[in-house]
Order: sequence, then C-alpha cells, then structure tokens
Amino acid sequence: MNEQQELKRQVGAAALQYITDGMILGVGTGSTVNAMLDQLEPLVPRLKGAVSSSEGSTSRLKALGIPVLDLNEVGSLGLYIDGADEANHDLQLIKGGGAALTREKIIAAAATTFVCIADESKLVTRLGQFPLPVEVIPMARSLVARELAELGGRPVYRSGVVTDNGNHILDVHDLAIENPLALETRINQLAGVVTVGLFARRPADVLLLATASGVRRITRPA
Repeated sequence: MNEQQELKRQVGAAALQYITDGMILGVGTGSTVNAMLDQLEPLVPRLKGAVSSSEGSTSRLKALGIPVLDLNEVGSLGLYIDGADEANHDLQLIKGGGAALTREKIIAAAATTFVCIADESKLVTRLGQFPLPVEVIPMARSLVARELAELGGRPVYRSGVVTDNGNHILDVHDLAIENPLALETRINQLAGVVTVGLFARRPADVLLLATASGVRRITRPA
C-alpha cells in the first residue's frame, strides 16, 4: 500500500466511527469512499441498510451484503459519508469530479449528519481552483455553457461522460467563487441545469482530513 492509499485508509476508518446501531448509511462515490468501504465489513451487522449515490458504490455495498434502499423508502438517513474535490473552512464543498453530484446532493440534503472525507490538499481558502461541475440536460448544454461564460467561467464539456441520470457535465474553469451560496443559487436557476456541484446550501457537518501526522477533524461552526 502506497502512502496515498494509506492516508485514504486512515480517513476512511475515522469516518466509520460515526456509524451507530440500526443506522441507514448514505454512501458517496470516489476513491476515498472506496477506501472506507474496504473496511466496512465488520460493521455490516450494525447497519439496517444503505442509500447509494452511484452504481459503483451500489455494487460494492451489495457485495458486502448490505441492503441498498431507495431514498423514498427511507424514513430517516442518519449519516452520509462522501469525499470532496475541494472544501473551505466553512465546510462548503465542490463535488462532482466523479459525475455523481446530483445524487450526492440529494442524499446530503436527506442526511442528519454529513461527514466529508478527504486529504489535506483539498482544504482551500477559496473554492474554485478545481473546475466546478454542472450537470445539465443534454439539449441545454450549449445554452447553459453560454450562461456560465457570462458568469465569468470557462465551461468545458466533459466529453464521453453520461451521468447515472442520463445527463451531461460541464466543468467550469477559472471561477473565483467569493460567495458559494449565492453562486450555487444562481447557477441552479439556469434553465437546463439539473444541479451544480457547489455544496454551500448543505455543507458538510464534519470534515475529516488525512494528513501525514494523522486525521484532522474540523466541525462546521454553529
């Protein structure tokens, strides 16, 4: 196991400490989440089931013998664990590098506690260095791209990628995101946008960062 994989293993293990008996677990997408899932087997008897943000995570959960539930069937989702492409000190995030941002945003909104796991390089002072993903209805891709350009960004079509919802992704480069909540609201109002990968309206509650000296824990200010 290389150093990067070990860091992901450590932060994944730290996230598992938030699991409680009888819980329905929300599971995100990505390599850090996979490192968490690799360690989940001993805790399977404690879980009532799981809700998944992607087909890949669903397959892993089923392989562990965990019932994967439709969110509509779930009365209460106690915990959601997912990664991030960027996070600021208010625990607002950019997500969607894996193109699962819409389902991730829905599950995050439904969860009582959202624990984000990442390495320390993902913590930034200002969001926007990582290109901002926007999921769009295919017929509206060019229309939305023009609107995003007017906001000062440089939208790039993620060629060959179709989301689990059958839509396209525009990655918006060169955005200086001074007010994440305002920008999230504005982009979500554009006709043809399904959702934007800004998690400002529903930020993480806890950010666990893998560092060379151990896992650093940041809690969102009240």
